[in-house]
Amino acid sequence: MAGVTGISSEVAQAREKGLKRGLSQRQLTMIGIGGAIGTGLFMGSGLAIGYAGPGVLLSYAMAAAIALVVMYALAEMAVDNPTAGSFGTYAEIHLSPLAGWMARWTYWAEMVILIGSEAVAVGHYVRFWAPDLPVWLPTLASGLAILFVNTRAVGNFGSIEYWLSSIKVVAILAFILLGLGMILGVGAPAIGLSNYWVDGGPLPFGMAGVWMGAMIAIFSFFGIEMVAVAAGEARDPGVSVPRAMRTLLARLALFYILSIAIILAVVPWSSSGANVIDQSPFVKLFAGFGIAGAATVMNFVVLCAALSAMNSSLFMASRMLFSLARAGEAPARFGTLNAAAVPAPATLASGLGIVVATATALLTPRAFEYLLGIALFGGLFTWALILITHLRFRRGRKAPSSAFRAPLSPFAQLAGLAGLLAIAVTMMLAGGVWRLSVMIGAAWLVLTVIAFALHRRIAGSSVQGQG
Repeated sequence: MAGVTGISSEVAQAREKGLKRGLSQRQLTMIGIGGAIGTGLFMGSGLAIGYAGPGVLLSYAMAAAIALVVMYALAEMAVDNPTAGSFGTYAEIHLSPLAGWMARWTYWAEMVILIGSEAVAVGHYVRFWAPDLPVWLPTLASGLAILFVNTRAVGNFGSIEYWLSSIKVVAILAFILLGLGMILGVGAPAIGLSNYWVDGGPLPFGMAGVWMGAMIAIFSFFGIEMVAVAAGEARDPGVSVPRAMRTLLARLALFYILSIAIILAVVPWSSSGANVIDQSPFVKLFAGFGIAGAATVMNFVVLCAALSAMNSSLFMASRMLFSLARAGEAPARFGTLNAAAVPAPATLASGLGIVVATATALLTPRAFEYLLGIALFGGLFTWALILITHLRFRRGRKAPSSAFRAPLSPFAQLAGLAGLLAIAVTMMLAGGVWRLSVMIGAAWLVLTVIAFALHRRIAGSSVQGQG
């Protein structure tokens, strides 16, 4: 089927051929979990609680609803056209070459910046056990290790990501079971749910606080789109992608909402929110369970979470750069594959970007805040573009897809777009780092438009010169 740009799905798939389909459904699911469960849950949940109190459960439910709409829209397009460029390729086909350019370069930059921040975090986590160790040493070591993994066969990458994500899942499940035991009184007096009604009750800051919590929560779900990018290397994308998406959302809802509900029940929200906390709510509660070495256990878990985020994000960054190269919008070298059918040059190039982001974070933390602004805004932009692309995708189809269809279209997509726009407006009104993120992100988009125009002019001049 040809899109509005004249490029068909078949041409797009042929353009990005050569990648090996070696990822199973369970690996796809864990890739999504690896991208979506990290500091957003282990650390960011405390910030959201500080904004909304117990009402943060509504915040995460609202964010999950938007995530669900994005997931279903992306899954339908991924089943129809499983490519490494994913939503970037779909934007090129159904919107315009400029939209595809902006989507892929913005997502590439977002992933590279986030990997740099996680690499620095790894350096600090390791210093928990070796305080005299320079931060740059474990930072560099983790970066090299992740680069090595991502230049091997995709099945090896999937296996590593599966086990790293499994450690996070096991830790959260242990937390949930122990917390439920405290609430129900297993082996000790029951705590119950009385803490939901202290310090101002369930909604201490009203719905305004709930919405501010939702603004934090939405960032916790960024990363679920990784499943669709990995669809280009899935064994049976028509079956595995929809199943992985459904399983992923169910697990995320369980892990986020249930674990935070337990935090609020066990500890008054005013003692677990960001206004007073100096560590993760999970660390405080594990310590409250009386587990010996609770801080050590959680430090290991967040270390694995950071490595998992680095691993999956580098995978995404390399595939976006590979897709750009195959579309003629990045150096052709980045579109080549090694003997393991992996885009090693694109992976190594993304690794150089990681070095720049990591060095910026270590040497000039203030400058790194600006890079993070691009990353935060990039997530909102990516999700909004996915929904807009899906609306055009549906309009251009002569017959419905028999494999998978996103429900309630176009109303769900329009509602999701309204929610994302409202979050962007809220960020501007909130000021501080939130406003900075929107302003820097908008400036980045302007730069990508200028770069696209220059690229097209240079490419046109080159063609004329050859003629």
